Amino acid sequence: MSKFILSLVTFISISAAEAAAPETTPKLRIVLPSAELKTLNGLEKTNFEISPPHEASIIFDLPITYNSRVQSWIHHYQGAGKKWFRKWLERSEKYIPSIQRVLDMRGLPKDLAYVVMIESGFSSHAVSTADAVGPWQFIQATAERYGLTINWWLDERRDMYKSTIAAANYISDLFRMFGSWYLVAAGYNMGENKVKKLIEKHQTRNFWILSKKGAFSQETTNYVPKLIAAMLISKAPGLYGFRELKPHPPTPFETIYVPGGTDLVGIASHLGINYQYLKGLNPELLHGFIPKVARNHKIKIPKGSTKMVSNYLEQKILAKQ
Repeated sequence: MSKFILSLVTFISISAAEAAAPETTPKLRIVLPSAELKTLNGLEKTNFEISPPHEASIIFDLPITYNSRVQSWIHHYQGAGKKWFRKWLERSEKYIPSIQRVLDMRGLPKDLAYVVMIESGFSSHAVSTADAVGPWQFIQATAERYGLTINWWLDERRDMYKSTIAAANYISDLFRMFGSWYLVAAGYNMGENKVKKLIEKHQTRNFWILSKKGAFSQETTNYVPKLIAAMLISKAPGLYGFRELKPHPPTPFETIYVPGGTDLVGIASHLGINYQYLKGLNPELLHGFIPKVARNHKIKIPKGSTKMVSNYLEQKILAKQ
């Protein structure tokens, strides 16, 4: 897979013709306009150089197209959406590495992790108006198709690791269908069957041509530009005005199997920690406990606490005898 290198010391000519360009350009070296340039009159006709020049190179493993739609989303995130995007950037440090490990193991572009950024802002508690849930915003039918359990006490769409595995499998299937990462993103947003029908109707697999023809809904038309904008800003936040970020560090944890009838309140009390902290490690447990009818269930606990939790569970068993 070709990698895209953003070299911040070169020039680029950005034209409207890019909307119809193929999405893969081997060994492409591009430079993006400085996010400080809020207004760029004649951008689509003019060459420009970043000032001051930046010597770093930024590597992308998803195709990058820079056009007026992408520029519009960058400016949105710099303006009206800046408060939220700053929060997403700060959260990203906590989740991106673990998401990318799963994607990499599946042989997928690691930059697909930014789908989670635009879908949910890395929140396990996100719920859409269409009842899509969790960081990857799965609807129930798709989640269950890819092996996630959803019932009255457990919703694995909220589990970052398990939902990432499900998303990786879904995205792999989408790429086998479409062979285009932009159409993969469109399919993830609107459903693969709708994208198939649009390809058949318009006889093209080029996202930008389909977008120009008005084939997609407004949400899907914006989805790819939004994703590209999120990637570009996230790779060089300072360039786009996001400075003095306070990144959230990853939360160290370990896992343990607990029997049915175990509740997080009791474990938290035994460990002397806040219940909400423990619940935050296990957002998939909708009511904070494992029902008695369930068999052993794996939960996350603070790193270094396995022995204490094991002792607590043994005490509970002995108390029942």
